[in-house]
Amino acid sequence: MDRQLSDLEPRTGDDERFSSAIPLHGDAGYLPPEPVAQRVPNDTPAPLRTLRELETRYDPATRTLHTWIRPAGRPSFTPPLLADFEGWQDGIAQAFGPGRLPLDFLVLGSRAPGVWCLGGDLDLFQGLIRAGDRAGLAAYGHRCVAILHKNYMALDLPLLTVGLVQGQALGGGLEALLSFDFVIAERGTTFGLPEVMFGLFPGMGAHAFLARRLGSAQAERVILGNRTYTAEEFYEMGLITQLAAPGEGEAELRAFIARSARRHAGLLGARKAMRRAQPLDLAELDDIVDLWAEAALALSESDLRMMSRLVSAQNRKVG
Repeated sequence: MDRQLSDLEPRTGDDERFSSAIPLHGDAGYLPPEPVAQRVPNDTPAPLRTLRELETRYDPATRTLHTWIRPAGRPSFTPPLLADFEGWQDGIAQAFGPGRLPLDFLVLGSRAPGVWCLGGDLDLFQGLIRAGDRAGLAAYGHRCVAILHKNYMALDLPLLTVGLVQGQALGGGLEALLSFDFVIAERGTTFGLPEVMFGLFPGMGAHAFLARRLGSAQAERVILGNRTYTAEEFYEMGLITQLAAPGEGEAELRAFIARSARRHAGLLGARKAMRRAQPLDLAELDDIVDLWAEAALALSESDLRMMSRLVSAQNRKVG
């Protein structure tokens, strides 16, 4: 079913190579909510209790860290949410692994109703583009792909990563999901890469991940086709591991973990072998980000107006 899309992907960096005219850091002009982790059980490791837009819960029985995105506003990869993801990855490295708490499964879902993630911070993109701020755009992109590459490499820990999808995953949201070992999605959820609508292309991983998974011809069809895919279609393409009935995603996740726990060592070895057979260096992702930043500066005023309309549509969707 060919339907028209809407949305993109995010990012920002502290890297001294970049100097942006527009603040890109997590605390710039931002009044954060209370840390989400204040509402979760005490078995959550201390480094993960101060996150503001990510809710975490560690289950020692299944050796699983459950994480849910709880965005303060529109469910996109804003600088504050990116800062949380960086803190999340750092906290996991501090709390888990050999000699620390055991962690077999790392799960990421979303509490935003009907949405996993709508992708990049389009408001931020427009400001950077209008300012001619290539450095800011590149810094955002390099920060994003660093997070995704670390997830793709399972944080260099003996764990399996699982994306749980119970709503739309568009643009950068879809690119983020492609970095997981396994994806469980409820029937009725949708996926797409709408960047072509406003004269751009997805710059934070879609080409690298999809070309390896689907081959270059099919990857290009998905990237440039400007259509929405159903969970069922992505399952047939091999991009989704398991389908669940609407509302049954978490139940299917529990079943998946129970099945996988018995063969964890084999699955872990298989994922390592796949990464060895199809290596993906961070440098490749960074190079594509640079191409994306250059292309973004060439967008026309009509392209930017289309981007604005997508932002308005997203805001209406999430109230």
